[in-house]
Amino acid sequence: QAQLVESGGGSVQAGGSLRLACAVSGGYTQINYCMGWFRRAPGKEREGVAFIAVDYRTGYVASVRGRFTISKDNAKNILFLQMNSLKPDDTAMYYCAVASGWRWECDEWKRYNIWGQGTQVTISS
Repeated sequence: QAQLVESGGGSVQAGGSLRLACAVSGGYTQINYCMGWFRRAPGKEREGVAFIAVDYRTGYVASVRGRFTISKDNAKNILFLQMNSLKPDDTAMYYCAVASGWRWECDEWKRYNIWGQGTQVTISS
C-alpha cells in the first residue's frame, strides 16, 4: 500500500505561484498508476483538479487549465503541481492521490483510493 505526503502549501497573494510536491512511497509501481491532485474548499465538495496517466497524458478541471501544470518524476517518486496566477478561489486543502491498480481512464475521479494528508493553500486578495 502506497503512502503519500504532500508539501509546498502556504499563503500567497493573488497572482502568485506555488509548487506542491507529493512524495510517494510503496514501490515504483505506484507512480505508474493514475496520479491526481484534488482540493476541498470550505463549504464545497471535493474537486478533482488534475491527473496524469502512465503515458504522461494529463487532464485538468476547466477552472485551472492554463494556470496549473501536473507532472511527475518517476525516478524520485514525486508528483508535482505547479500553480501559477493563483486566485482567491483556489484557496483550499490540496490532496494528492493514487488510483492504485488503474493505469487508464484517470479522469474517473472515484477510482482514486490512496490519499495524502493534505496541504493548505491560502490565496489572499
